[in-house]
Amino acid sequence: MNGNARRPTSNAVQAEALAKSHDDPVEYVGFRVDGQAVVLNLTQHQRLTPDRSLDVVTHSPTGFEWGYTGSGPAQLACGLLLDYYDDTQVAREHYIAFRNRVISQLKCDGPAACWHLTGEQIDAAMATITDDVVALPDGGKPSPTLPENWRTVTRPDRRVFQRADHDHYIVLGEGTDGWLAVLCSQGDRAYPAPLASRTVSDDADVERAIRALVDESNDLIEPPEGEC
Repeated sequence: MNGNARRPTSNAVQAEALAKSHDDPVEYVGFRVDGQAVVLNLTQHQRLTPDRSLDVVTHSPTGFEWGYTGSGPAQLACGLLLDYYDDTQVAREHYIAFRNRVISQLKCDGPAACWHLTGEQIDAAMATITDDVVALPDGGKPSPTLPENWRTVTRPDRRVFQRADHDHYIVLGEGTDGWLAVLCSQGDRAYPAPLASRTVSDDADVERAIRALVDESNDLIEPPEGEC
């Protein structure tokens, strides 16, 4: 967060960086005012709004929520990670897992009718989920064969192509009859949802299959001609 050094984001040092505490204690609190969810960063005496996190993912423009796995909690998970770590990549990679393990469990119980979440608790939770990431483990790199809004990264068991401007990514791994390329979307789900796939034989053009799935991604999110 502001006032602290940025966290390193390379795959080799990210887990270690997230395990370190901030120099100063950080605490967030959530409660309701006339039924509206309100989240405060008590350390900075500021209200946390979805505005900054909406530049990363768009799940709930109308506001935050907690206590279940849905759009509002997903936006809060991204907003909290972005505010605490001040790192867009970390927020984008881990907000779904953070929502499922932390935000979905928050409740406004007790006389104060609010929840509290400390920086130490965030660090502890992130230490358990930093290996549970599908896309962009090291930020990705441009691919000479794909459009500029796609990034590619090689992992030991598969290659991942992440779309930078939308919640789409392509996973390439070994299938039963060759290579299997799957276009996925995380959305509000605990597990990625497959949108399209291609099975490619070992001697076929794998890059061509990837480009075909990129085109399918465009078809899924871009409106037909003549529509706004």
